[in-house]
Amino acid sequence: MTGFPALSTQRLHLREIVASDAEALFKIYSDVDAMRWFGSEPMTDPVQARQLIDIYAEWRRAPAPGTRWGIVVRETGQLIGTAGLFRWNKSWRNCVLGYELGRAAWGYGYMTEALQAILDYGFVSMALHRIQAEIHPDNLASKQLVERLGFRMEGTHRQQGYWGGQYHDLQCYALLEGELRHHVGKP
Repeated sequence: MTGFPALSTQRLHLREIVASDAEALFKIYSDVDAMRWFGSEPMTDPVQARQLIDIYAEWRRAPAPGTRWGIVVRETGQLIGTAGLFRWNKSWRNCVLGYELGRAAWGYGYMTEALQAILDYGFVSMALHRIQAEIHPDNLASKQLVERLGFRMEGTHRQQGYWGGQYHDLQCYALLEGELRHHVGKP
């Protein structure tokens, strides 16, 4: 892959996640409540945030590449979350969507805005036909978000995730090329 594909929306700048983002990432990823559906244990040490930044950078070079964008509010320059496309199967023209947002940014429509740009990028620039999201059945906000964007629930992957000392079912949602719904402003 070539240079990092920065994206812009009305209120947001989606850019590469860099070392100076470690403190903001740690604040998001160490929030137990915010991370309960993410699929991994909350961070307990700031070093973990720096390691995650390296992992996201490596995705761009991996055999099944992916891209993780830092979501930054244009007005303040503050990193409020991340979102990305990963496990890209080029021959099948599909990948998986993942995202999280810091608690202070909830309820403002930021993730809807960010995901619209990312999904557009996936369908146009990556030539994807299908984008999948795997969501915990109890994560109502995330399910509502993807449904507003046009994703459809296809079924449940039984005990697909493991965190918090237990297995978790994940519901599979998918969006096909041409099904993306665009929203303006707060949903």
